[in-house]
Amino acid sequence: MSKSIILFFLLSFSSVFAQSKLQITGNVRSSENQNLLGVNVSFEINQNHFQAVTDNLGNFSESISSGNLKITVNHVDFLSKTIYCNVQKDTVFSIILDKDISQLKEVIISNDKKNGIKTLSGGKLSFNLKELSAVPTVLGTTDIIKLLQLTPGVQNSGDANGYLYVRGGDPGHNAILYNETPIYGMSHLLGIFPFYNTDHIKDVEFDKSSSNPKYSGRLSSTTLLNTNKKIPSNFSIQGNAGILASQITLAVPVGDKTGFYISGRKTYIDEVVGPILKSGSKNNDVQDMKYGFSDANFTFLSQISKRNLFSLDAFFSGDELKIKDENLALRTNLKWSNFTVSPSVTTAFSSNVNMSNSIYLSHYSNDLTMEQATIQFGVSSSVKDFGFTNAVRFSIASVPFESGFQYVYHSLQPQKVNVENLTTLDNFSQRIINANEASFFTSAKPKLFENVTADLGLRINYYTSGSDSYLHFQPRAVVNYYANENYSFYASYNRQYQYLSLITTSSVGIPTDFWIASSDGIKPQSSNEFAVGSNQNITRNFSSSFGGFYRSMKDLLEYPYGITQFNEITTLKNDLYVGKGKAYGFEMMLKKSNGKFTGWLSYTLSWSDRNFAELNNGKTYFAKYDRRHNLSVVGMYDLNSKWNFGVTQIFGSGNRFTMPTSWYFINNNPVKEYSGYNNAQMPNYVRTDLSVNYYFIKTQKKESALNLSIYNTFNISNPIYVVLDVEVNENKDKVVVKQEEKVLYRILPSISWRFKF
Repeated sequence: MSKSIILFFLLSFSSVFAQSKLQITGNVRSSENQNLLGVNVSFEINQNHFQAVTDNLGNFSESISSGNLKITVNHVDFLSKTIYCNVQKDTVFSIILDKDISQLKEVIISNDKKNGIKTLSGGKLSFNLKELSAVPTVLGTTDIIKLLQLTPGVQNSGDANGYLYVRGGDPGHNAILYNETPIYGMSHLLGIFPFYNTDHIKDVEFDKSSSNPKYSGRLSSTTLLNTNKKIPSNFSIQGNAGILASQITLAVPVGDKTGFYISGRKTYIDEVVGPILKSGSKNNDVQDMKYGFSDANFTFLSQISKRNLFSLDAFFSGDELKIKDENLALRTNLKWSNFTVSPSVTTAFSSNVNMSNSIYLSHYSNDLTMEQATIQFGVSSSVKDFGFTNAVRFSIASVPFESGFQYVYHSLQPQKVNVENLTTLDNFSQRIINANEASFFTSAKPKLFENVTADLGLRINYYTSGSDSYLHFQPRAVVNYYANENYSFYASYNRQYQYLSLITTSSVGIPTDFWIASSDGIKPQSSNEFAVGSNQNITRNFSSSFGGFYRSMKDLLEYPYGITQFNEITTLKNDLYVGKGKAYGFEMMLKKSNGKFTGWLSYTLSWSDRNFAELNNGKTYFAKYDRRHNLSVVGMYDLNSKWNFGVTQIFGSGNRFTMPTSWYFINNNPVKEYSGYNNAQMPNYVRTDLSVNYYFIKTQKKESALNLSIYNTFNISNPIYVVLDVEVNENKDKVVVKQEEKVLYRILPSISWRFKF
């Protein structure tokens, strides 16, 4: 074990800032010479404790006193390391971590760090996708959106919905970043399939409060998907072949300093599930559905010099969904696609200073065509971003800083409508909205007291679109108190502004959502969030976390009409309602990280309401995704070196929707009457998923495994929307209203073979 740690002294000079303080800096990398981001480095000296986290180049820095030093290095994917030494001068360490290999031939190695999910301070989580392979999924691959919905503060959105709902926010209040490039359409098959290829993603970072000032533009959370930044040394191939979809990833070296990763994925669900949904079926489910998607990822890496790493990341996805429901005389064709490309250069000036520069293009489009009865119409929308990001990481007096500049040009087509066989409408398009956004951000992580640290940030945004312009200051702060090695507490505050807003045009059924930018008097949305919480290490195997939050939101947008509201005089300014909202709740998580049985229990008790002057007579009402209770239980069991099992149990309160409470007649025509907005609730959402993995081969470089997963094992009907069937008798003096619940999928089994060599 000692051979895996290289310890040497590069600097030997007196402390600059104080005679009693020493500067400890260093670098942490893997045995494959890959710099490791997010490694926890703890220092213990003279009964004092210090904490540091490595940056994206694997560097750390801390100011301590002289004496006998104990350094402990922890990373979820690697074995923990401990170093003992006596330091009397400023010192630089170079540390190499061994890979966490739980199985080597027939020998099982016990490891203290087997965390699939790691709880960080201030409502942050990091995900080890490899350790979560036993969590049940449709394709036998880890779905980060589904995983997030199993954690505190994140609501399960139900079937036919790939959005995130975090701490009472709307779906458009969450940012998904693919290597820091925004993704605006983030689902395959309305959330059933993961929208990205798991094998192409190295790690995932999730922040429920978007507390990092580098990532902004949303009121709720930020999810950062990071691709592999290690140049491949050997050719390898891995993937997944199943009855619903298949995927493949290649790692290809091109010399010693250049290489690339390429991934592809495609579904053939129509041939498997399509025949089940036949026209004329006796059940009330969506009928005659055809669906297909494909996506591709590409990452090119080149060490162009000793201090400069060039990378190019690209991502493409395309989906098409066709639905025919003869009961509703409905034929629908929905297409949506994503394309992103981002070249970047990272430069290391020294062990304490590095800089990254990147540009990116992100394009999302959505195209819906629909026929119902004699009416045919189509509606499309798109959003395109072109941006630049500069970030510099450095340390001043042992305090880590990150500062930089960002610019993005937005171009949005909110909706382009084409209607046939309807005399009042022909063609209509919302005008293209162009906007410019420039930002400066800075963050610092000072140590305030002996056991108190802070994560402070400020983002200054200047936004302009047409004649509208805004200058906003957005402070963020997280304060951590470490009572001892087992208990820690945090308190946080975040001020956010959001200039691009997602407009959901229907509360149920086929999605026709589109994005708009703040312009023509439509103000940016804003929020203030306060949160407190604690983390506890109960035993070596068990840990827990508790927390509470309160969020107030202003200038929220609501579009209550649906796409048929458009006409020649329609404008977003006139048809969008502006209001406010608040959300608050309690979150808890109990987690077991070691042993044959691992998993977690997550529970969220929350409230989310809205107030719009034009809705519900100006009275406060529950938001659509106000779900009082969200409970998730996840269990993973390693029977032996060949078998492991996974189970997921989900319970969530039903979504809110608006339902007529009475009917009456005017001139022999039935008229609906409503008692309140979002006055009804869908049935509670209940789902149990199971998975089994059998490993033919499992080593560090080779893997062959068979996966069986069952989505909604007990075939519970979880409706995606409700249709009101109105029948009037011959005399037109009596109305019978029947409520029909439409279900997309009931039970959905899948078999897949996962391989790597």
